[in-house]
Amino acid sequence: MREVNISGLDLNLVPPLDALLRRRNVTHAGADVGLSQPAMSRALRRLREVLGDPLLVRTRQGYVLTPRAQAIQPQLAGALSHLHGVFERQTFDPGAEHRIVRLAAADADTVLIIPGVKARLAVEAPGVDVRVEAYRADMANRLESGALDFAFAISGVQMPAGAHSEAIVEDRLALVMRRAHPAAARAWSIADYGDYEHVGVAVLGDGRSEIDAVLAAAGVTRRVSLVTPHFMAALAAVAATDMVTTVSALLARRFAAAFDLVLQEPPLGDNRFQRTLVWSPVRASDPLLVWFRSVVRQVAEDCGAETRDGE
Repeated sequence: MREVNISGLDLNLVPPLDALLRRRNVTHAGADVGLSQPAMSRALRRLREVLGDPLLVRTRQGYVLTPRAQAIQPQLAGALSHLHGVFERQTFDPGAEHRIVRLAAADADTVLIIPGVKARLAVEAPGVDVRVEAYRADMANRLESGALDFAFAISGVQMPAGAHSEAIVEDRLALVMRRAHPAAARAWSIADYGDYEHVGVAVLGDGRSEIDAVLAAAGVTRRVSLVTPHFMAALAAVAATDMVTTVSALLARRFAAAFDLVLQEPPLGDNRFQRTLVWSPVRASDPLLVWFRSVVRQVAEDCGAETRDGE
């Protein structure tokens, strides 16, 4: 069998070929594909040259298909059906999906957002499971390879090159301590940060943050006597000691009553930041992941509104 160079073929001949084999009439086939009778005749001549076969032979009863044309016809119909499937925009139904969505998150995002996401999935996409993993040094590579679908971050954190991101809710820092803390009843100055022990949260790193740079500029040094990878552990630690921590206000307010905590505005300048969802452009158009982003965004907005209403 002679091998055909597909890249050299004129794919504009495919619709006329299909019409000719179905109609077995040059004029009617031309009408089907929007070609005049002379243009369709030229297409037939070209097809005969390319395929090395007459395809249609005139008889007293009209045109009939050659054996080669009869063999081609079902193959062509199947190929066109598959080709239409390639270019046809599919209707997305989250309820029909059976997938696992994988994301990297700190426990703050897992606690604040993931329960609401799973509640939505249980109703609208019961076949979609979620896997949350801790941050790792190779997160950028995992996003790019598709091993990871999303990562949560905060504004100001450097994103992987080329990554897409979307701010999903505004948050702010809160200075958090137990209600019976010796300094809970007064507003703090920046100098107070040097007088009490702190709990630092190290998702990656040593627990130091931009806070220490602000303090250093003011000539203040704080003692970080406990470093943990978990924000919830930081809240539990300050609830039981005279240590303090500076963490997400959304998270701290959610558990202030349970841990009997007091939140204050940190004397650090602009304490606002955005919680952000990050993903790779490689899979940005995946219908399930596009829909999942909208669910995360709505849950995060509801979380922010709920917390503000409870202030």
